[in-house]
Amino acid sequence: MITKHQFPKTIESFLSGETILINKPLNWTSFDVVNKIRHSLRNKLGIKNIKVGHAGTLDPLATGLIIICTGKSTKQISNYMNMPKEYETTFRFGSTTPSYDAESEINETFPFKHITKPLLEEVIQSKFLGKIKQTPPMFSAKKIDGKRAYQFARKGIEKKMLSKEIEIMDFKIISFDLPDIIFSIHCSSGTYIRALARDLGKDLKSGAYILKLKRTKISNFLLADSLEITTFVNFLQQM
Repeated sequence: MITKHQFPKTIESFLSGETILINKPLNWTSFDVVNKIRHSLRNKLGIKNIKVGHAGTLDPLATGLIIICTGKSTKQISNYMNMPKEYETTFRFGSTTPSYDAESEINETFPFKHITKPLLEEVIQSKFLGKIKQTPPMFSAKKIDGKRAYQFARKGIEKKMLSKEIEIMDFKIISFDLPDIIFSIHCSSGTYIRALARDLGKDLKSGAYILKLKRTKISNFLLADSLEITTFVNFLQQM
């Protein structure tokens, strides 16, 4: 495991297989991170190809922990993807966007001053803890008819999204300052935080979308132990 506390002694270890904890920067896609690491490894090793993959997509406007695997370690990607995740996120109440985050423009506004902390806690306790059904957002990487859902959404094509069971282990209020509320969420793999914002906004007779999202934990792997992408590349160049 490569973290900010531990880096391999030999470059060849990336060929045999390494798992890297990276802090994904804002506005980068998960594939941007993979491509940057793959390109850096190709140059350092002097080879044309090396297996590099990621274990769980983060949206471009999300930051935080992403697990990158190289070489034979890519066989472990599905195991990492199925692990529970933790997030710190800011929901903005009183408005919605088509993508349920700040990537798209506000399309509707709603009242929000009736929302109190006790009301919010009551709705979370009664409807958003334990095993619940969730419908993925259209602006997502969910596959429909062989294509990603967002490919249809960006063309304005409506497709039926099937609901699935997820589990919310913890859903805590960190800061209550309307219209923005910061939450800590511990959830099962496959949970869409943007869909939680959408559904919570509706249940509070308002609207909500994600203003900020940061993944802080994947199972026992911590964001606090991760490497910045520039730090990783610098370490690699010095090997």
